[in-house]
Amino acid sequence: MGKTYERIDGRLRTFIEAQPLFFTATAPLSGDGTVNLSPKGLKGSFAVLDEHTVAYLDFAGSNAETIAHLRENGRITLMWCAFQGPPNIVRVHGRGEPVFRDDPRFAELLTRFPDIDPASHGLRAIIVVRADLVRDTCGYAVPFMTYEEDRDLHGKRFAREDDASLSEYFAKKEHVATSMDGLPGLPLPLPPAAGLPLPPAASLPLPPGADPR
Repeated sequence: MGKTYERIDGRLRTFIEAQPLFFTATAPLSGDGTVNLSPKGLKGSFAVLDEHTVAYLDFAGSNAETIAHLRENGRITLMWCAFQGPPNIVRVHGRGEPVFRDDPRFAELLTRFPDIDPASHGLRAIIVVRADLVRDTCGYAVPFMTYEEDRDLHGKRFAREDDASLSEYFAKKEHVATSMDGLPGLPLPLPPAAGLPLPPAASLPLPPGADPR
């Protein structure tokens, strides 16, 4: 039923790159800690870097559990499901690392995501995952569902932010700088992003109904 792969290439890579949605799972070392499971979307925010390494853009949000867990222990599992076509589930088990905006590697990594404007989404970090185990399973119980399009709400919400206002937004959230279990999360204040020109917030139009903070 299941198959183990030595590398991410060929049909496996084609399947992963075609999916509009994937999931990430992480956990702290503590047996009493909170397991985190997150959905990830937005076309262009995921990339296969080589046969053993993948990466995705970590955008603005009200939590930073994945970042906190990776900073503590690095363990992560990524999962993709086929909601159309032949049934399939692919999991990449590996070690992950958040590459923050002031990291010398940040600008070069950012070039691997040419199909999305990260400045519109409050880019916090690039998560790089080195695969230790790659497996697929049947996915017979996964339902058929049709992808229509990405929501535009995230871009509308964060396109008006600059580095200073993003830092202020994150500082007000209880579990961004610190995880739910008290682990270090996103370093604040945000450093300037190498290779990411963020326009001034005041020059950007506000989405309908937004509060002009």
